[in-house]
Amino acid sequence: MNSRPPSPTLRAAGTAAGRVAAAAPAPEAANEAKGPAHPAGAQAPASAPLPEPVRVRHGLDLTTVLGLTAGFALVFSALAFGGHARAFINVPSLMIVVGGTIAVTIVSFAREDLAACRRQLARALMRPVADIADVSGYVLQMAEAARRNGPLTLQPLMKDKGVEPLQARAIELVVDGIAAEDVERILRTEIEAQQARSRHGAAVLRRASEVAPAMGLIGTLVGLVQMLGNLQDPAAIGPAMAIALLTTFYGALVGNMALAPLAGKLERNTDAQAIVDTLFMLGAISIARQENPRRLEMMMNTVLPPELRLNHYD
Repeated sequence: MNSRPPSPTLRAAGTAAGRVAAAAPAPEAANEAKGPAHPAGAQAPASAPLPEPVRVRHGLDLTTVLGLTAGFALVFSALAFGGHARAFINVPSLMIVVGGTIAVTIVSFAREDLAACRRQLARALMRPVADIADVSGYVLQMAEAARRNGPLTLQPLMKDKGVEPLQARAIELVVDGIAAEDVERILRTEIEAQQARSRHGAAVLRRASEVAPAMGLIGTLVGLVQMLGNLQDPAAIGPAMAIALLTTFYGALVGNMALAPLAGKLERNTDAQAIVDTLFMLGAISIARQENPRRLEMMMNTVLPPELRLNHYD
């Protein structure tokens, strides 16, 4: 049977399809034309390394130790140079001032406050707060690492035993993907609670520094009453007058040279720790919002003292 010749239209379509097929490169050839996805000389973006955690340098706080030692040494030296140092030792006066101050202070506070004061008093002789300049630089490096590699890269810092408690809490919130507003609310509440607990310890010493001179005044009144009640006995006037004067001396000495300075040191440590915790909070909020670390630097500079402000990006 004779086949019919293809129509001119079909012949034209077949010719055009052949030209298209010939012009289209093979898949392998197309891939070779595009080249490799990562050229041989190209490198992946460098990841920011995790900074070393800021650790508290444990050791004696020399300002506290030297200040207390120098103050009492000057007073005792003046007593010794007078040649009658033993005249300033009076057990009844010490009982009134020291014992009375402890008793009144215990009545004024709960047992938990007294225990907190004891712990903070031990810390006042040490270095209880990390260096603010080191913390600010560390928070900035932490934000840069999180911006380049993602917040999950900060997870190893949570397992380090040397990190600040609030820092570990902040990293935990960021790694868990908590919203920035919730991170701020949680951390701010913890900072305020920690400040309240620390100020309770300082308030105990502040109260004791106020009570000690008052107990000295009470001892003075006791000594005057004893003296006036025994005017007929000249031998009793001297000891009674000693109680009257020495209790005032002991009260002023203990209250103004020991208790009040230690209360001030605890308050200062509380304020310094609040700045450190605020820096960690600002860093966590910035990481949660995925902000540029430059903005974090500006926010931290509003908290830092003028001499410690950062200029990393200038």
